[in-house]
Amino acid sequence: MKLLHARMPIGDTLSMGSDAPAGRLQKMQGFSVALGIDDPAEAERIYNALADGGTVQMPLAETFWAKKFGMLTDRFGTPWMINCEKAA
Repeated sequence: MKLLHARMPIGDTLSMGSDAPAGRLQKMQGFSVALGIDDPAEAERIYNALADGGTVQMPLAETFWAKKFGMLTDRFGTPWMINCEKAA
């Protein structure tokens, strides 16, 4: 599938992207798309949707800094970090 331009609202945030021009496609590596989500249930919903057909590197779980944190690569090869911080 090729996309000229995509817009994806995530809560009150807008994420945008597009495919690489012909002949310039490279494997995604050396980064992760990080989402900060306030609600643990919403963090779990988004994590599970992205993990469907993908590869989990770190299951979504509580950590010392977060109510929920997890890492995965979605079915398209995009690496993600989902973070739902604890109150300071």
